[in-house]
Amino acid sequence: MPQSTPYSSSTVLEQRLEPDEEFTRPEKIRTVLDTDTLSASEIGHYNPDLIIAYYRRHPLQVIGRLIAILLPLLSFCFKIWLDKTQGKVAKNQRKRAVKLREILTRLGPTYIKVGQALSTRPDLVPPLYLEELAYLQDQLPPFSNDIAYRFIEEELGDHPREIYAELSPNPVAAASLGQVYKGRLKTGEIVAVKVQRPDLIRRITLDVYIMRSLAAWAQKNIKRLRSDLIAITDEFAGRIFEEMDYAQEGRNAELFAELYGYIPEIYIPRIYWEYTGRRVLTMEWIEGTKLTNLEKVQAQGIDATYLVEVGVSCSLRQLLEHGFFHADPHPGNLLATPDGKLAYLDFGMMSQIKPYQRYGLIEAVVHLVNRDFDSLAQDYIKLEFLTPDTDLTPIIPALSNVFGNALGASVAELNFKSITDQMSEMMYEFPFRVPAYYALIIRSLVTLEGIAIGIDPEFKVLSKAYPYIAKRLLTDPSPELRASLRDLLFRDGNFRWNRLENLLRNARNSQDYDFDKVLNQALDFLFSPRGEFIRERLVDEIVKAIDVYGRRTLFNFSSAVRQQVGMKAETMPSDLAASSNSDSLQHLQNILQMLNETPGFDVMRLVPLIPELITKPETQVMGQKIASGLAQKMAARLIRNLLLEAEANNNKKQEGKQGNPFPFTPPRLPLPPQAAMR
Repeated sequence: MPQSTPYSSSTVLEQRLEPDEEFTRPEKIRTVLDTDTLSASEIGHYNPDLIIAYYRRHPLQVIGRLIAILLPLLSFCFKIWLDKTQGKVAKNQRKRAVKLREILTRLGPTYIKVGQALSTRPDLVPPLYLEELAYLQDQLPPFSNDIAYRFIEEELGDHPREIYAELSPNPVAAASLGQVYKGRLKTGEIVAVKVQRPDLIRRITLDVYIMRSLAAWAQKNIKRLRSDLIAITDEFAGRIFEEMDYAQEGRNAELFAELYGYIPEIYIPRIYWEYTGRRVLTMEWIEGTKLTNLEKVQAQGIDATYLVEVGVSCSLRQLLEHGFFHADPHPGNLLATPDGKLAYLDFGMMSQIKPYQRYGLIEAVVHLVNRDFDSLAQDYIKLEFLTPDTDLTPIIPALSNVFGNALGASVAELNFKSITDQMSEMMYEFPFRVPAYYALIIRSLVTLEGIAIGIDPEFKVLSKAYPYIAKRLLTDPSPELRASLRDLLFRDGNFRWNRLENLLRNARNSQDYDFDKVLNQALDFLFSPRGEFIRERLVDEIVKAIDVYGRRTLFNFSSAVRQQVGMKAETMPSDLAASSNSDSLQHLQNILQMLNETPGFDVMRLVPLIPELITKPETQVMGQKIASGLAQKMAARLIRNLLLEAEANNNKKQEGKQGNPFPFTPPRLPLPPQAAMR
């Protein structure tokens, strides 16, 4: 597998995946209108203006398609309503599930993709429906071999029997956009040959035109909808158009391998370019089992839950390291290989998010964990959910109510869907809008979480994601994440040791956690100009720790001496007693214990660093400040004690003068006889 190093620049992605501007030129629109056709060779990349121009000239096609969509769906909804009124829901559920699968299949690729997304949501869809919708992943009705062979000949320049040594007589799988044959090259390699379905451009462009028109109408007439539905539709349609170009899919696969192939548990098949074109893709054949086929996966001794965790970790890297991510991770595209790896198969629907969006997502998670809802509201502006001129005054309490109640004791207890559901409710009340790029992220993560829940109903994506977030915070040198780390560790001028302990505890559970990198990044940042704030706080913490430790040691020694000589024991000062259970030394001991339990940590690696650190000017300045701080504390305590002692002595003198005006006690005189008789 190609090797990669994390956090590379996104410039490479932008250059490698730049769309061809030829298909956005006005001349293209005129060409399509003049020829009155809408073929793949003419339309190329997704161009909404071209599609609108074409179908405005063909209204009958649009009306016919609308009827073809609405009639079966309305009929299906009516039968569901009848089942509920007649109490036959359970009896007819299998029949209705089969009917829904057949309707979506007949409606074509766009609606098949909707069914594929639903097939991974056991928390939303009943089991019988899940079972039927799962057939949409790779068991759709195939098209004829004659058409497939003709496409191969047109794309590769020769009949399949002249190109391949073997080719299965029938497709081994059929999905929304194409079908797959198992073959063997004349050089001996076993391959998968994917051939595109016929008439895709016409069917998909017509559905996209209808979806876009409905989105435009809803955006204009439904005031509560503030999201840019047109942009979301365009984003989805653009990805489908890329998916129809198998040459682009091959480039996506190679880039995906370049960026994420370094992960040991991930496998990406090889692309054979001499046997690949726009409608034909030849790639390495992968033997494997769907993750959702739990019994078969476990029978091979493979831990399906662990592979899902690998998938979650890989998805986080896709979203937050390079921003090039798989937007369609349904079970048909993810296989468990016999050697326990997770194989990605389909690279047609990929998408990108920009660096500021990636860092914004990480910062939002940090602020969510930290319950910093003021900063979380600002994150929504950075991520383009809110406009910069939005009044955040009513939104911050709403975020506190929504997430404060939902988070409970731990962010790890939430699943991703619960967060999106909470957000959906709030978006109706305030001027939130869903950015186009975010829609595909939601689709990807919700699909992956659906697979995970199907394998383990207690699986929590966020609990598996936070170790990666913690690792990134500790190791990423970017200014954005350095600022997030500072905000997480410091609050109201105090260093929050429990947050650091939590970060280290979670980060060590990340698969590629590198302590040396954490140490190097920490030292580089600590002794840089940006780390001055932390150095000052560390000086304060060290001064406090040494002061408390010294005072406690002196008090314990004094108590021991008094006990030996039989004197009454003194009570520990209240401020010293209060710090005994939460002082910095105890936290440091906890951290050292965690480090000792961290794979790859060796305390001897720190020894060579000591002379280098001591000679740094910043260390010497810190030492001077520590000495000065301790001296100031001692002087302040000495002066305070002297003043308190003087005040106590003065109070005693005053009490003596006010309570007894005579300097001596007068003798008691005998009573006179008359008084004694009374």
